[in-house]
Amino acid sequence: MQPDTVRAVVTGGVSGLGLAVARKLVADGGRVALLDVDDGKGAAAVAAMGDAHARYFRTDVAGEDAVAATLQAAREFLGGLNAAVNCAGILGAGRVLGKDGPMPLDGFARTVTVNLVGSFNVAKAAAALMQHNDAGEDGERGVIVNTASVAAYEGQIGQAAYSASKGGVVGMTLPMARELARFGIRVMTVAPGVFWTPMVDGMPEAVQQSLAATIPFPARLGRPEEFAETVAFILRNRYLNGETIRLDGAARLAPK
Repeated sequence: MQPDTVRAVVTGGVSGLGLAVARKLVADGGRVALLDVDDGKGAAAVAAMGDAHARYFRTDVAGEDAVAATLQAAREFLGGLNAAVNCAGILGAGRVLGKDGPMPLDGFARTVTVNLVGSFNVAKAAAALMQHNDAGEDGERGVIVNTASVAAYEGQIGQAAYSASKGGVVGMTLPMARELARFGIRVMTVAPGVFWTPMVDGMPEAVQQSLAATIPFPARLGRPEEFAETVAFILRNRYLNGETIRLDGAARLAPK
Protein backbone atom coordinates (compact mmCIF):
# COMPACT_ATOMS: atom_id res chain seq x y z
CA MET A 1 0.00 0.00 0.00
CA GLN A 2 1.06 3.58 -0.54
CA PRO A 3 2.32 5.36 2.60
CA ASP A 4 -0.30 8.09 2.43
CA THR A 5 -3.11 5.52 2.32
CA VAL A 6 -2.09 3.78 5.55
CA ARG A 7 -4.82 3.72 8.19
CA ALA A 8 -3.28 1.82 11.07
CA VAL A 9 -3.88 0.72 14.61
CA VAL A 10 -0.64 0.44 16.59
CA THR A 11 -0.66 -1.35 19.93
CA GLY A 12 1.92 -0.25 22.46
CA GLY A 13 1.80 2.90 20.38
CA VAL A 14 2.70 5.56 22.94
CA SER A 15 6.30 4.52 23.71
CA GLY A 16 9.27 2.57 22.41
CA LEU A 17 8.95 0.66 19.16
CA GLY A 18 5.23 1.32 18.81
CA LEU A 19 5.64 5.07 19.09
CA ALA A 20 8.44 4.99 16.52
CA VAL A 21 6.17 3.13 14.12
CA ALA A 22 3.33 5.58 14.65
CA ARG A 23 5.61 8.56 14.06
CA LYS A 24 6.96 7.03 10.87
CA LEU A 25 3.52 6.24 9.46
CA VAL A 26 2.24 9.74 10.21
CA ALA A 27 5.38 11.36 8.78
CA ASP A 28 4.74 9.43 5.56
CA GLY A 29 1.19 10.76 5.32
CA GLY A 30 -0.77 8.03 7.08
CA ARG A 31 -3.10 8.12 10.09
CA VAL A 32 -2.78 6.09 13.29
CA ALA A 33 -4.80 4.94 16.27
CA LEU A 34 -2.61 4.42 19.32
CA LEU A 35 -3.73 1.55 21.57
CA ASP A 36 -2.05 1.54 24.98
CA VAL A 37 -2.65 1.89 28.72
CA ASP A 38 -0.68 5.05 29.57
CA ASP A 39 -3.00 8.03 29.31
CA GLY A 40 -0.28 10.62 29.92
CA LYS A 41 2.02 9.31 27.22
CA GLY A 42 -0.96 8.86 24.93
CA ALA A 43 -1.91 12.52 25.24
CA ALA A 44 1.70 13.58 24.62
CA ALA A 45 2.01 11.37 21.54
CA VAL A 46 -1.18 12.74 20.02
CA ALA A 47 -0.11 16.30 20.76
CA ALA A 48 3.20 15.70 18.99
CA MET A 49 1.67 14.06 15.90
CA GLY A 50 -1.48 16.15 15.69
CA ASP A 51 -5.02 15.12 16.55
CA ALA A 52 -5.96 15.08 12.88
CA HIS A 53 -3.44 12.29 12.31
CA ALA A 54 -3.43 10.36 15.59
CA ARG A 55 -5.80 9.41 18.38
CA TYR A 56 -5.18 7.53 21.60
CA PHE A 57 -7.46 4.70 22.74
CA ARG A 58 -6.91 3.25 26.20
CA THR A 59 -6.97 -0.48 25.50
CA ASP A 60 -6.05 -3.76 27.19
CA VAL A 61 -5.08 -5.91 24.22
CA ALA A 62 -6.17 -9.07 26.03
CA GLY A 63 -9.80 -7.97 26.33
CA GLU A 64 -11.71 -9.54 23.45
CA ASP A 65 -14.86 -7.40 23.46
CA ALA A 66 -12.98 -4.21 24.33
CA VAL A 67 -10.51 -4.66 21.47
CA ALA A 68 -13.28 -5.34 18.97
CA ALA A 69 -15.11 -2.19 20.07
CA THR A 70 -11.91 -0.12 20.05
CA LEU A 71 -11.04 -1.19 16.51
CA GLN A 72 -14.51 -0.20 15.35
CA ALA A 73 -14.03 3.23 16.89
CA ALA A 74 -10.51 3.48 15.50
CA ARG A 75 -11.74 2.68 12.00
CA GLU A 76 -14.27 5.51 12.24
CA PHE A 77 -11.57 7.98 13.30
CA LEU A 78 -9.11 6.76 10.66
CA GLY A 79 -11.62 6.68 7.84
CA GLY A 80 -10.84 3.03 7.26
CA LEU A 81 -8.51 0.33 8.59
CA ASN A 82 -5.91 -1.40 6.43
CA ALA A 83 -2.99 -1.99 8.83
CA ALA A 84 -2.55 -3.37 12.34
CA VAL A 85 0.85 -3.28 14.01
CA ASN A 86 1.20 -5.18 17.28
CA CYS A 87 3.95 -3.73 19.48
CA ALA A 88 2.35 -4.11 22.92
CA GLY A 89 4.30 -6.46 25.16
CA ILE A 90 5.82 -7.13 28.56
CA LEU A 91 9.15 -8.68 29.48
CA GLY A 92 7.93 -11.21 32.03
CA ALA A 93 11.42 -12.07 33.27
CA GLY A 94 11.83 -14.81 35.86
CA ARG A 95 13.49 -18.16 36.37
CA VAL A 96 11.51 -21.37 36.29
CA LEU A 97 13.16 -22.25 39.59
CA GLY A 98 13.98 -19.00 41.37
CA LYS A 99 15.42 -18.22 44.78
CA ASP A 100 11.92 -18.21 46.27
CA GLY A 101 10.80 -21.39 44.54
CA PRO A 102 9.17 -22.22 41.21
CA MET A 103 7.84 -19.42 39.04
CA PRO A 104 4.22 -18.63 39.92
CA LEU A 105 2.01 -19.79 37.10
CA ASP A 106 0.14 -16.51 36.94
CA GLY A 107 3.38 -14.73 35.98
CA PHE A 108 3.93 -17.08 33.05
CA ALA A 109 0.28 -16.85 32.03
CA ARG A 110 0.28 -13.04 32.18
CA THR A 111 3.27 -12.81 29.84
CA VAL A 112 1.70 -15.19 27.33
CA THR A 113 -1.65 -13.42 27.62
CA VAL A 114 -0.27 -9.97 26.80
CA ASN A 115 2.37 -10.92 24.23
CA LEU A 116 0.73 -13.81 22.39
CA VAL A 117 -2.97 -13.80 23.15
CA GLY A 118 -3.06 -10.00 22.89
CA SER A 119 -1.38 -10.07 19.49
CA PHE A 120 -3.80 -12.70 18.23
CA ASN A 121 -6.77 -10.84 19.69
CA VAL A 122 -5.92 -7.60 17.89
CA ALA A 123 -4.97 -9.40 14.68
CA LYS A 124 -8.22 -11.32 14.38
CA ALA A 125 -10.33 -8.28 15.24
CA ALA A 126 -8.46 -6.25 12.61
CA ALA A 127 -8.84 -9.00 10.02
CA ALA A 128 -12.58 -9.15 10.68
CA LEU A 129 -12.81 -5.50 9.61
CA MET A 130 -10.20 -5.59 6.84
CA GLN A 131 -11.95 -8.42 4.97
CA HIS A 132 -14.66 -5.94 3.95
CA ASN A 133 -12.24 -3.39 2.47
CA ASP A 134 -12.25 -2.74 -1.25
CA ALA A 135 -9.45 -4.69 -2.89
CA GLY A 136 -6.39 -2.75 -3.99
CA GLU A 137 -3.51 -3.86 -6.20
CA ASP A 138 -3.09 -7.65 -6.24
CA GLY A 139 -6.36 -7.81 -4.31
CA GLU A 140 -4.78 -6.54 -1.10
CA ARG A 141 -7.17 -5.48 1.66
CA GLY A 142 -4.89 -5.15 4.67
CA VAL A 143 -1.66 -5.99 6.47
CA ILE A 144 -1.02 -7.30 9.98
CA VAL A 145 2.47 -6.91 11.44
CA ASN A 146 3.29 -8.62 14.73
CA THR A 147 6.34 -8.15 16.94
CA ALA A 148 8.24 -11.17 18.18
CA SER A 149 11.86 -11.17 19.43
CA VAL A 150 15.11 -12.98 18.79
CA ALA A 151 14.36 -14.54 22.19
CA ALA A 152 11.84 -16.66 20.30
CA TYR A 153 14.87 -18.52 18.91
CA GLU A 154 17.62 -18.09 21.55
CA GLY A 155 15.86 -17.41 24.80
CA GLN A 156 18.17 -16.70 27.70
CA ILE A 157 18.01 -17.98 31.25
CA GLY A 158 15.09 -16.22 32.90
CA GLN A 159 13.20 -15.80 29.63
CA ALA A 160 11.13 -18.99 29.57
CA ALA A 161 7.81 -17.12 29.67
CA TYR A 162 8.91 -14.33 27.33
CA SER A 163 10.46 -16.71 24.80
CA ALA A 164 7.40 -18.95 24.85
CA SER A 165 5.14 -15.97 24.17
CA LYS A 166 7.29 -14.66 21.32
CA GLY A 167 7.80 -18.15 19.89
CA GLY A 168 4.03 -18.38 19.69
CA VAL A 169 3.89 -15.15 17.72
CA VAL A 170 6.42 -16.55 15.24
CA GLY A 171 4.51 -19.83 15.06
CA MET A 172 1.16 -18.29 14.17
CA THR A 173 2.55 -16.07 11.41
CA LEU A 174 2.52 -18.53 8.51
CA PRO A 175 -0.77 -20.33 9.25
CA MET A 176 -2.51 -17.00 9.72
CA ALA A 177 -1.03 -15.66 6.47
CA ARG A 178 -2.15 -18.79 4.63
CA GLU A 179 -5.68 -18.55 5.99
CA LEU A 180 -6.13 -14.83 5.40
CA ALA A 181 -4.67 -14.95 1.87
CA ARG A 182 -8.12 -15.49 0.40
CA PHE A 183 -9.17 -12.14 1.84
CA GLY A 184 -6.09 -10.35 0.53
CA ILE A 185 -4.69 -9.81 4.03
CA ARG A 186 -0.96 -10.27 4.58
CA VAL A 187 0.57 -11.29 7.92
CA MET A 188 4.18 -10.59 8.82
CA THR A 189 6.30 -10.59 11.97
CA VAL A 190 9.44 -8.68 12.93
CA ALA A 191 11.79 -10.21 15.51
CA PRO A 192 13.97 -7.39 16.87
CA GLY A 193 17.19 -7.91 18.77
CA VAL A 194 18.30 -5.54 21.52
CA PHE A 195 16.86 -2.09 20.85
CA TRP A 196 16.92 1.25 22.60
CA THR A 197 13.65 1.23 24.50
CA PRO A 198 12.53 2.73 27.83
CA MET A 199 13.57 -0.53 29.50
CA VAL A 200 17.11 -0.33 28.15
CA ASP A 201 17.34 3.39 28.95
CA GLY A 202 16.93 2.50 32.62
CA MET A 203 19.89 0.09 32.63
CA PRO A 204 23.34 1.13 33.89
CA GLU A 205 25.66 2.37 31.15
CA ALA A 206 28.01 -0.58 31.70
CA VAL A 207 25.17 -2.99 31.01
CA GLN A 208 24.20 -1.07 27.88
CA GLN A 209 27.78 -1.23 26.60
CA SER A 210 27.95 -4.94 27.40
CA LEU A 211 24.80 -5.56 25.37
CA ALA A 212 26.14 -3.55 22.43
CA ALA A 213 29.41 -5.50 22.49
CA THR A 214 27.53 -8.75 21.74
CA ILE A 215 26.21 -7.46 18.41
CA PRO A 216 28.50 -8.28 15.45
CA PHE A 217 27.65 -5.36 13.15
CA PRO A 218 26.79 -2.65 13.61
CA ALA A 219 28.10 -3.03 17.17
CA ARG A 220 25.38 -1.00 18.82
CA LEU A 221 21.81 -1.34 19.97
CA GLY A 222 19.05 -1.05 17.43
CA ARG A 223 17.25 2.25 17.03
CA PRO A 224 13.45 2.34 17.20
CA GLU A 225 13.47 4.26 13.91
CA GLU A 226 15.09 1.23 12.24
CA PHE A 227 12.27 -0.97 13.47
CA ALA A 228 9.76 1.57 12.17
CA GLU A 229 11.45 1.66 8.76
CA THR A 230 11.15 -2.12 8.59
CA VAL A 231 7.44 -2.01 9.35
CA ALA A 232 6.92 0.71 6.73
CA PHE A 233 8.78 -1.42 4.17
CA ILE A 234 6.56 -4.41 4.97
CA LEU A 235 3.46 -2.31 4.41
CA ARG A 236 4.77 -1.15 1.02
CA ASN A 237 6.03 -4.49 -0.32
CA ARG A 238 3.11 -6.77 -1.13
CA TYR A 239 5.30 -9.81 -1.78
CA LEU A 240 6.32 -9.98 1.88
CA ASN A 241 3.93 -12.41 3.52
CA GLY A 242 3.96 -15.22 6.08
CA GLU A 243 7.52 -14.59 7.26
CA THR A 244 9.42 -13.43 10.34
CA ILE A 245 12.23 -10.95 9.73
CA ARG A 246 15.07 -10.86 12.26
CA LEU A 247 16.27 -7.32 12.85
CA ASP A 248 19.28 -7.81 15.08
CA GLY A 249 22.66 -6.90 13.55
CA ALA A 250 23.46 -10.65 13.32
CA ALA A 251 23.26 -11.03 17.10
CA ARG A 252 22.65 -14.44 18.65
CA LEU A 253 21.77 -14.43 22.33
CA ALA A 254 24.05 -16.25 24.78
CA PRO A 255 22.51 -18.39 27.55
CA LYS A 256 22.77 -15.45 29.96
